[in-house]
Amino acid sequence: MPRVHLAPLSSRSRRRLLLSRPLLGILSNTFSASASAPPPRALPPPLPALSPLLPPRSEEASSVAAASTAIAASFRDWFVESPVAVPAPLRALDAIYEALASDGTAALEALPLSEQLVLAVLGHCPRRLPDDDALLLLRLKFFDWSGRHPRYRHTRAVYHAVFRLLSRARRNAVVVNWLRLFSDSLSASGHPRFHDTLVVGYAVAGDPQRGLSLLGNMRFRGLDLDAVSSRILLNSLVDASLHDLADSFARNLPASPYATCIRIKSMCRRARLEDAVALLDTLPFAEASSGPAAGSVVTEFCRRGRFGEAAQIVDKFASCDVYGAWIHGLIEAGRLDTTLKFISDKKESEGYIPDGQRYDKLIYRLLRRNRLGEVYDLLVEMMEEGIAPGRSTMNAALCFFCKAGLVEVAMHLYRSRMELGINPNKDVYNNLIRALCRGGETEEACLVLEQAMEGGYFPGRQAFAMFANMLCQEGKLDKVRELLDRALKQEVWPMDSVLAKYLVALCKSGNVEEACVVPQIASSKSHVGLYRYESTYKSLIRALILIKRVDMLPRLVLEMQDMGHIPSRSLYQSVVCALCELNRYAEILELLDSQLQRTELQPRVCYNYFISGAGHAKRADMAREVYNRMEISGIEPSVESNTLLLMSYLRSRRIGDALNFFNLIRGKKRPGSKLYNVFISGLCEAQKPEQAMVFWREARDNGVIPSISCYEHLVLLLCSVRDYDSVVKVIDDFRETGRPVSAFLCNVLLLHTLMGDNLLKALLRSRDKSKPLEVNGEEIHGREAGRLLIGDLVTSFASGIRNMSDLEHLGEEMEKYFPVDSYTYNMLLRGLSMAGRMDAACNLYERMCRKGYQPNRWTFDIMVHGFCKTGDKNEAERWMDAMYRNGFYPTWYTMRLYNSASLQAHNQKIISFV
Repeated sequence: MPRVHLAPLSSRSRRRLLLSRPLLGILSNTFSASASAPPPRALPPPLPALSPLLPPRSEEASSVAAASTAIAASFRDWFVESPVAVPAPLRALDAIYEALASDGTAALEALPLSEQLVLAVLGHCPRRLPDDDALLLLRLKFFDWSGRHPRYRHTRAVYHAVFRLLSRARRNAVVVNWLRLFSDSLSASGHPRFHDTLVVGYAVAGDPQRGLSLLGNMRFRGLDLDAVSSRILLNSLVDASLHDLADSFARNLPASPYATCIRIKSMCRRARLEDAVALLDTLPFAEASSGPAAGSVVTEFCRRGRFGEAAQIVDKFASCDVYGAWIHGLIEAGRLDTTLKFISDKKESEGYIPDGQRYDKLIYRLLRRNRLGEVYDLLVEMMEEGIAPGRSTMNAALCFFCKAGLVEVAMHLYRSRMELGINPNKDVYNNLIRALCRGGETEEACLVLEQAMEGGYFPGRQAFAMFANMLCQEGKLDKVRELLDRALKQEVWPMDSVLAKYLVALCKSGNVEEACVVPQIASSKSHVGLYRYESTYKSLIRALILIKRVDMLPRLVLEMQDMGHIPSRSLYQSVVCALCELNRYAEILELLDSQLQRTELQPRVCYNYFISGAGHAKRADMAREVYNRMEISGIEPSVESNTLLLMSYLRSRRIGDALNFFNLIRGKKRPGSKLYNVFISGLCEAQKPEQAMVFWREARDNGVIPSISCYEHLVLLLCSVRDYDSVVKVIDDFRETGRPVSAFLCNVLLLHTLMGDNLLKALLRSRDKSKPLEVNGEEIHGREAGRLLIGDLVTSFASGIRNMSDLEHLGEEMEKYFPVDSYTYNMLLRGLSMAGRMDAACNLYERMCRKGYQPNRWTFDIMVHGFCKTGDKNEAERWMDAMYRNGFYPTWYTMRLYNSASLQAHNQKIISFV
């Protein structure tokens, strides 16, 4: 069998294709692994010293860009050579449609109207009209205008063409109305084949019974339908499932292959497949294989899942038409692997190449399943075989590039859509918007959305939600509101989740007034849906708290519970705290009573939430009132209740009341570690070091081991008041507990080592009274590691500053025993800076970045400060530039040093010049 395909590609296009194939092959290996992720790239090089927050430029970036350019160029050449892309003979038809769209019919007066020209205009699809409804209206406008022209009269073929257009657009009612007008305005004598046109019109409009009635009138007058009209009426009877009438009508028709094909179609519709096969065998082989008869049987077998019998028909009547029907049936059944294998085998054995429509259908199905490797192979195969891409193929290619992560290629082709003849559909716009959103290209996505809406398209729910969510995350709330307004104008109501996230974003941005208006934007139905989300209530409540409109808070809490949401502890705490700050004590107690009547929370838990909220508002009296109500109701306060009330006294700086309450609890029951932790930490926050030490000793005497947080508060307070002897005692006690040393304790000790040698002296005095710590060189774990580094950390760090030893290596040792963080590295950098070892500081900085610790403002400030002190003006300027580039600014003291260094360098230049 000869190869069946269109003209091959030009030499220029083939050369470009061959040039891009290796690059495409590299990228296509990853398409089947991920549907949405871009091709993987090599690991980035180590972060540069001056821009750790800026992404490094990959070494393969240029090659990937070149590959994208080559791919886009190959597809561009392919699209340009398409008959759709540059229809040179049809430019005049495009101009006719442009005149119709601009109401410039006066420019059409010079047209030499004829049946051929009118049929060409009605069958033409202009490139710049994406809306099918608008295209139909312009075609009808031209039909009406040309019919009124004095030098021209519509023929039967023109009427048939219009009827087909209306039928395909499912405007059958319009066809019927036109036929009625046609009957009233014309007569049988005034228009040749008048009745034939009416019969065909009713047949196309889906009313073949009326066509049969007209046929009866025609035969009564001695007239009959021609062969073409008879076949149209017979086919219409079959499409309307009037099979008995179709059989009766077919018996009166002369035998022909066309009538037999329609009868086979009727038998397939009635599931009489054996009769259809038998009737198919009566046709000549050429008529059966090349016509639609065998294809109809194959399609029906596939639709009913009888693929074995369909395969027999395909083997028996091997032809392009039968192969096309077989491919269509397999695709519709979802047997994509079988379809791909069949195409491959037939191409290898017979040179068979499917037409563009079959390729398009297969590509779209593969795209839907994200099988991008096969899609890529089919597109390249179409290019190599010279199959001219239609608009469906072009849209499929754009969708493929978006899903494969090559959005740059898709956008390159999309920007040239007018020149290439690309007519983007809704799938293209949705995929483009989603791909641009994934890549963070907000401006490009906005532009594509604007162009889509100008063409009458509005993004689908998924693309709309992704785009709106991206805008919310980037804080572009004005564009979100504009998008919502556009949705309202398009009568496309957005999802409730989008409104909920928009409301949350407004609240986070501080635009509380606008957030409170969002529920009013929604319709009554969407208003209910908006409150399906717990985040809506949380955001509204927190927004109202910010603007001090607390009168609505209790009602919102109750509505939230009615919708099935359970308020969290933090939400209760925020509501009670806001009411307390405005002295709405009565409303707090009313809300408490209403909550106790519900079953969502246990009574004791509910009381605790309200005590916690009053404590955060520093309203100890209100917290005590709730506590008393709990006791009056017969509920014994739990340890958490006592802890929350104690915290309320401490936050309110009512130390005496806190002490009395603690003594009251201690008189009833021996306090546990939780109560001691809260009390000692609260005393530390209240800057009461003596009392904190007293209760810490009491806790230790009672066998209670405070938490790490309690030790951290105590060490921080004692260091701030320069009581380093007590710090050493607390640290010695801490190491006896066997706990791992926290990064916070380590950082506090390093900081105060930098501030002077008093901590080191206190440590040395402590060692004089006890056995000194020794290091035997072996790896130490657990409690021994704590004993080593708690004491030796300060000594090593102080020694490193004094002796200018390699402090950067101390960080490596510390990581074995401590969970170091950016603050720890900043302390080490500060030590190196004080010692004037800026080369070592730069090495430590690079190691910090390689470890994944992100430099902050203080990191850059330390480096600038150090270079200013060493007089290295150029390096200080480079690091200052890096600081600004990463969004930070120096401290006042560092800025003063920097300005002083700049002034000195300027003076030195003047002196040297003089």
